[in-house]
Amino acid sequence: MNPELLMGYRAVGETVAGVDAWVDAVSAVFMVVGAALSLGAAIGLLRFPDLLSRMHAATKPQVLGLFLLLAAIGLQLRTWWVWPVLLVAWIFQLLTVPVSAHMVGRAGYRTKHLHRELLTSDELEAVVQKAAGNPPPEE
Repeated sequence: MNPELLMGYRAVGETVAGVDAWVDAVSAVFMVVGAALSLGAAIGLLRFPDLLSRMHAATKPQVLGLFLLLAAIGLQLRTWWVWPVLLVAWIFQLLTVPVSAHMVGRAGYRTKHLHRELLTSDELEAVVQKAAGNPPPEE
């Protein structure tokens, strides 16, 4: 046993087996949790009753699941140049998913593809009524 390896020193080109094992374990946990979040989003898309619930299930766990999967890829590749590419991919998702979910939600609301009885508050109704030229409903 080389005492320099025990103290954390290593020669160029040598790897410490303990560090590799930890990186593999962390990336495996990230992959499993990221895949579980993606699976939960898919199940939510199939099981939830209306558009707004399905949209929530599709957007919330998807961004975190993708982040964990991209982090696992970055850890497994063990090169510095891949991290900016993965970061750009994640930031693109982080910026576009809320915008697309907002647009789908508004389109679904205007075309009545939702269950009003499942809403706890409806803040958009007055805006839609005003845009349509109708007076807002009295509460």
